[in-house]
Amino acid sequence: MLDLLIKNTAIITMAGSGVGLIPRGNIGIRGNLIEVVSDADHHMANQQAHRVIDGTNKVVLPGLIDAHIHTGIALLRGLAQDTDHWMQKALWPFAEALTPEGEMAGSLVNIIEGVKAGTTTFGDYDSSMANLLHNHDQVGTRARVAETINELPDEMKDLEVGELYPLDAAEGQSKLQSALDLFKQWHGHDNGRITCMFGPQGPDMVSKELLLEIKELATKYDTQIHMHVAQGDREIDQMTKRYGQRSISWLEELGLLDTRLLAVHLTEATDEETRLLAQRGSAMILCSGSIGIIDGIIPPAAQFLAAGGKLALGSDQAPGNNCSNMFNEMKFTAILNKCKAVDPRVFPAWKMLRLATIEGARAIGLGDQIGSLEPGKKADMIIVNLDSPALCPTIMAPVRNIVPNLVYSASGSEVETSIVDGRIIMESHKLINVDEKQAMASAREAAQTLAYRARPGKNNIAIQMMEKEQL
Repeated sequence: MLDLLIKNTAIITMAGSGVGLIPRGNIGIRGNLIEVVSDADHHMANQQAHRVIDGTNKVVLPGLIDAHIHTGIALLRGLAQDTDHWMQKALWPFAEALTPEGEMAGSLVNIIEGVKAGTTTFGDYDSSMANLLHNHDQVGTRARVAETINELPDEMKDLEVGELYPLDAAEGQSKLQSALDLFKQWHGHDNGRITCMFGPQGPDMVSKELLLEIKELATKYDTQIHMHVAQGDREIDQMTKRYGQRSISWLEELGLLDTRLLAVHLTEATDEETRLLAQRGSAMILCSGSIGIIDGIIPPAAQFLAAGGKLALGSDQAPGNNCSNMFNEMKFTAILNKCKAVDPRVFPAWKMLRLATIEGARAIGLGDQIGSLEPGKKADMIIVNLDSPALCPTIMAPVRNIVPNLVYSASGSEVETSIVDGRIIMESHKLINVDEKQAMASAREAAQTLAYRARPGKNNIAIQMMEKEQL
């Protein structure tokens, strides 16, 4: 007997090379696995299940994958906008005022936000990840996480823009040990729902010796390296000053351009560097909303795909992107790249949906487990209500509009049910395992405390801008 059967529903399976649409079908779950996906008229008449969901006027699709997100800084939403030197002058002065309690409170709200908009897998990447994972564990999300590793001492936050970062080997070893402790505590937790990677913050923020040590550990633990690469002119400036090389050529020299590398952003990568990264088998994570707002740049995703690279989408973080919504990322990515290419045919809707599901899963090393709705895969899926103004009308024949409508019209509020590892974690748009109102109340209180703790120092350009706005 099945544990759950969803009947008479449209299904976007993502099997094959397209979207794998079944206009009316059934999907059955036993335990944490998908057991059957079929046309509605195919051998399901006598199938019994402990629970049956009527999928009329709904569509089931794989849960969306947010491959790169920093949930621990979600409390800073809206505090680092509309400025240059975003990280050093806008983010860091507030981030240093964050407490562990504030990180936890903001992270939980960020996760809730993502789930309510259809995200089931989070590529969370932050410090204090051992604490933040308690939120993912409670909510029931799938998490592919990394502890941030760098060698930056606290006092470097007072450096002027353009000064060379000091690197502290002892600081790096301490953070590496936190990453190793994370593996011991969480890697493979709950039948593999939570898995770990190594997360050097960027090639400019760690030494050659530490990078090589991380490379050896990634091989030992058979996992990936999740790292910001060519993430702005700041990084390139630091790399040329310290090593006389740009980031990607430096990583190539160290042997880090391989299938284990998840390279995030690539905002400053040249076409040649982008092709090299793809040819080496590294994956790229594209955060269009964040980079568009922070840098006004459209990263070279089209070039990366043209070179045969594996691409995933991420929302990045609340203080830069302001939202953690993969429907927003799909639409934003499509529009920006159409404008960049001056060609409406690039990044079509079906491709965007694949990048947020199966192709994203392959990029983060989980393509054999999630990302498509096929028998034997983990039961990670969402149910979207088609009876909403944004998705009406839905036409299935003789032409169909369901995929463009999902990518270009949906806001995420149409997601009514989320299932992860065979368990319902949200139903009727309400999370099952967490008190949403209490979570938001805790975050509001923590944010108000943080606002008074943040120093008005010389580098806090965000506070200076806000003071001008209030004149």
